[in-house]
Amino acid sequence: MLSVDQALARVVDGLGPSEAETIPLEDGHSRVLAEGVAARITQPPFDASAMDGYAVRASDLGEIPCNLKIIGEAAAGHPFEGKVGAGQAVRIFTGGAVPGGADTIIIQEDTSRNGDAVAVKEHAPHGTYVRPRGFDFSEGDVLLTAGRKILARDLSLAASMNVTHFSVRRKPVVAILATGDELVMPGEELKPGQIISSNSFGLAAMIESAGGQPQRIGIARDTQKSLEEHIARASDADILLTIGGASVGDHDLVQPALEAAGMTLDFWRIAMRPGKPLMFGQLGDQRVLGLPGNPVSAMVCSRIFLIPMLDKMLGIDNPSDVQKTAVLGAGLEENGPRQHYMRATIETGPEGQDVVTAVRSQDSSLLSPLSQADCLIVRVPGAHAAKAGESVPILPLDF
Repeated sequence: MLSVDQALARVVDGLGPSEAETIPLEDGHSRVLAEGVAARITQPPFDASAMDGYAVRASDLGEIPCNLKIIGEAAAGHPFEGKVGAGQAVRIFTGGAVPGGADTIIIQEDTSRNGDAVAVKEHAPHGTYVRPRGFDFSEGDVLLTAGRKILARDLSLAASMNVTHFSVRRKPVVAILATGDELVMPGEELKPGQIISSNSFGLAAMIESAGGQPQRIGIARDTQKSLEEHIARASDADILLTIGGASVGDHDLVQPALEAAGMTLDFWRIAMRPGKPLMFGQLGDQRVLGLPGNPVSAMVCSRIFLIPMLDKMLGIDNPSDVQKTAVLGAGLEENGPRQHYMRATIETGPEGQDVVTAVRSQDSSLLSPLSQADCLIVRVPGAHAAKAGESVPILPLDF
């Protein structure tokens, strides 16, 4: 059997970023940039006041208190067109443009106004409460780089940069095919021997969160004809994700059906728990990933293999398969010959460190413990028993 690292290397081998497309600013959230984004303006475009108060010349504040003549007002969007001279001040509000001649702001709490005169009661050195032109960024600055997934705060930044469109990677299309006579959709009546088809819903959400475009193509029954019809529906997808029937039992028909359709099989078993019967192959330009039918196995295998595939196809600059470290909250037994991805919860320890504890059961058919989990503890083959307090590698479950 292949190790997880060997299998992952084969799965992502030769994958590169998808083609670029241009989208409007408002559609940018969670898309991945194909090109860096440069500011089209300087921000702020003028020296701006950070507080309500008076725009003055610092050189006029030699002796405190001092009295200055008010010659006008500057509000946000309504600049004062004149120039501040010796002994003069302009009433100014937050966001207002600092008028020519002025170089500092006296906050209104440090003043007392009497008609057209203002008494300044505190010193303020040159530049106090002034946000200089370009304080945030200057025209031409590249503030969002290629490979970055656009977050909500990035959208706000891009809008302030006067950007109206992004060049982003096309979303990889992942066709999801559930298989098995025993499966029925949620809400349908369960007959003897049947179960609810749940995997495709969680996998679709995971794909969408990772930047892909899920395409659920239904449930194929355990017949050659049904499998052929459903496989054909996925012809335009970048990745075909099958669920169940990937082993070599008498009723496991997915692999033969795919090979009949032209798939070249690469492997179908890996030294991993959960997820030993994982199949990978290529059908023309399409990659095929055959997941185990057990719900936890399907989700964990997708986290380990499918998400890195999408990262490669999107050109993401911070891939999702980077492991972190945490401290065990409870001891673990020694591991067997397969790499084990144990579902676990994270808490913050007394010293601020991440403390992880394996969930109540590692059975690969149980979805409720997976839903409670925050991460996967990675146990390499043959790992010795670990005590509470020891550091272990983890993979976040953030999908």
